[in-house]
Amino acid sequence: MALPVKEQAKYWGVTITAFLVVLWFLGDVILPFVLGGAIAYLLDPIADRLEKLRLSRIVSVAIITLVAALVFVLLILLVIPTLIQQTAALIDTAPALFNQLQTALTERFPQLLDADSTIRQQLISIGNSIQSKGGDLLNGLLSSALGLINVVILLVVVPVVAFYLLLDWDNMTARIDDMLPRDHAPVVRRLATQIDNTLASFLRGQGTVCLILGSYYAVALMLAGLNFGLVVGFIAGLISFIPYVGALVGGVLAIGLALFQFWGNPLMIGLIAGIFAVGQFLEGNILTPKLVGNSVGLHPVWLLFALSVFGSLFGFVGMLVAVPVAAVIGVLARYGIEKYKDSRLYRGLSDD
Repeated sequence: MALPVKEQAKYWGVTITAFLVVLWFLGDVILPFVLGGAIAYLLDPIADRLEKLRLSRIVSVAIITLVAALVFVLLILLVIPTLIQQTAALIDTAPALFNQLQTALTERFPQLLDADSTIRQQLISIGNSIQSKGGDLLNGLLSSALGLINVVILLVVVPVVAFYLLLDWDNMTARIDDMLPRDHAPVVRRLATQIDNTLASFLRGQGTVCLILGSYYAVALMLAGLNFGLVVGFIAGLISFIPYVGALVGGVLAIGLALFQFWGNPLMIGLIAGIFAVGQFLEGNILTPKLVGNSVGLHPVWLLFALSVFGSLFGFVGMLVAVPVAAVIGVLARYGIEKYKDSRLYRGLSDD
C-alpha cells in the first residue's frame, strides 16, 4: 500500500530542501563535478553511437577523450592567445574609438558638443572609464575565475570526472531507475524523458548552433578585414543561445567598429552588416529548425529569468545549472497544468 499523499509530499519536500541547502553551502566546491557531469551528459550520445559500431564502452570513451584533448590543445595553441590579445587591444583602443565618435558628432552637431557640453564630457568619461576599468575588470574576472576554478581543477579534475561519469553513465541511470518509487516510476520515467528531450534539444542543439555561428562570424569578419573580428564573432556566438540577442549584440558591436574603421566606405560597412544578416537568416531558417527544433519549450524570457535568479543565488554554479533547472521546472509545470485540467478544480462539479 502506497504512502498517503501528505506523507510523500513531506518526504520529497525534505529531500528537495536538503538538496538546495547542500547546493547553497557547497557552491563552488561542486563546480568541477557539475562541469564534469554536463560534459558527460553532452557526450553520452556520441559514446552510444560508437557502441552501436561494435566498440566497447571503454574504447568509445577513450576515442572521445583523445579527440577532445586534441581539440583543446589546438584551441590553446591557435585560438585562445589571439582571442586574449584582441580583447586586450579592444579595451586599449576604446578611448580612441570614442574620440573618433566625439569628432564625428562634433562635425555633425556642433551646437550639442561644445567644450562644456554634458554629452562631450560623458563621452570622454566613458572612454576613460573603459580604458582604466576595462583592464581591471578583465583581470578581476580572470582572478576570480582562477580563485573559483583552480587551474589544476580545470585541467585535471573536470576531465577525470567527465571521463568516469561518461564511462559509467548507463550504469548510473539504470541504478537511479531501480531506486525510483515503484508506484510513481512510470510517471517519473515519462517526465525524465521529456526533460532529457528538452535538454538535449536545447543544450546539444543550441550549443552546436552557437559554435557554428561563432565560427562563421569570426571567420567572415576576419576575412572582411574588421579589427577585433575574432572577439566580435566569439561574443556573438557565445550569446546566440538567446534567439536574436547574439546577432543583435554582435551586429551592433561589429557595425559600430566598422563605422570607425571604414568611415567613408559604405561598401565595407554594408558588407559587415550583410555578414550578420546572412548569419541571422542561417540561424532562423536552417540551423535552429534543424538542430534545435520547435519542441524545446524554453522561452528566451524564461531563460533570462532563470539565469538571473540562479546566478544571484548560487553564483557561477547557479548559472551552470540554471538551464537544466529551468527545463525541469518547465516540464513539471506543464505536467501540473495537465493534471489541473483533468481535476475537478478546473472542470467543476458539473462535469460529473
